Amino acid sequence: LSDPLFVHLGEMYKVLPTLALLAFAGHAAAFAPSAGLPVRSRAVSGMRLTMDMEPVIRLGTRGSPLALAQAYETRKRLAAAFPDELGKEGEGVQINIINTSGDMTLDKALSEIGGKGLFTKELDVALLGNEVDFCVHSMKDVPTFLPDNTHLETMLPREDTRDAFISPKYKTVEELPEGTIIGSASLRRQAQLLAKNPGIKCVNFRGNVQTRLRKLDDDVVDATLLALAGLKRMDMTDCVTKILDWDEMLPAVAQGAIGIQVRSDDEKTIKYISALNDKDTKICVDCERSFLATLDGSCKTPIAGQAKLVDGKIHFKGLVASPDGSKIFRAERVGEIEDFMEIGRSAGEEIRKEAGEQFFADLMEYVQDIQAANTKPTKQTTAK
Repeated sequence: LSDPLFVHLGEMYKVLPTLALLAFAGHAAAFAPSAGLPVRSRAVSGMRLTMDMEPVIRLGTRGSPLALAQAYETRKRLAAAFPDELGKEGEGVQINIINTSGDMTLDKALSEIGGKGLFTKELDVALLGNEVDFCVHSMKDVPTFLPDNTHLETMLPREDTRDAFISPKYKTVEELPEGTIIGSASLRRQAQLLAKNPGIKCVNFRGNVQTRLRKLDDDVVDATLLALAGLKRMDMTDCVTKILDWDEMLPAVAQGAIGIQVRSDDEKTIKYISALNDKDTKICVDCERSFLATLDGSCKTPIAGQAKLVDGKIHFKGLVASPDGSKIFRAERVGEIEDFMEIGRSAGEEIRKEAGEQFFADLMEYVQDIQAANTKPTKQTTAK
């Protein structure tokens, strides 16, 4: 092992070199923070990746295994681009774990506790407070509007955007019998599943990938869906029963993309981070986020959207659904790549017009009423 790792999360942790070495050799799960830790509003002491070189830039990340895998990928790419300044192994990049509200509250669906921003707001505070120089995000967790004086400078090359169906009992979504219990806190996934098979039951199912798979093994649910990108990044695709194409399950906006947020006036960090940008990924993700922004979407609403570049054109598909899958509105576009923002926006406007503003008003009321998506969504009524 060429990179001993010493984890010191403030007063929360002691130095654990043996555990860190094992974690680095295997899965990043070993240094994910405990679910019982209190939420921090600032960056905790960082994970110093070497003791031979002072940090040149400081990376902020969540502490989940997937988030750490993405942080290591970012560090690796920075080292390859700037070996003289940041070290051949990225010794000059200090990784800081920041606990987020979304990581700490796992017994409720995101739709009930605030949506996407729960995975980023503490990172925003750390960035604006100059406790880290940049933040690495799963882009599907990032709200469409960022704090002032910050922006998304870079997208890394995108992974496979599709969802994976995972079940020890069934091979496809279509063969699920009535009463099958599906573990998923995603209203997007729930709505598309229920549209195909209204007899199934969807229950709240959160936690990191390892936690969800363990619940599946313990027969808590009959099946679940996860982003294939995360499974690939952690070398865990052996658990996949079937990969779902876009016509079976349209992925979330920005799924499979890693984005890097910086302070807009930090020229030093921008110099490093801008060198990693994958232009095609950023075009597609920005198109999708334009669609999302037009619909004012978040984890509170069942919205899906995907763009890809094909033969010099940009192709986009998007949808909005009612949480029970009874209504789905779709839009598609093919256009010039330079029009990527307008393509996303116009697709969103088409759906808003077709669905009508009352649909969105009812949707938001509906989402506020459901209890953590722990049953098949049913509109609550007030007893007389």
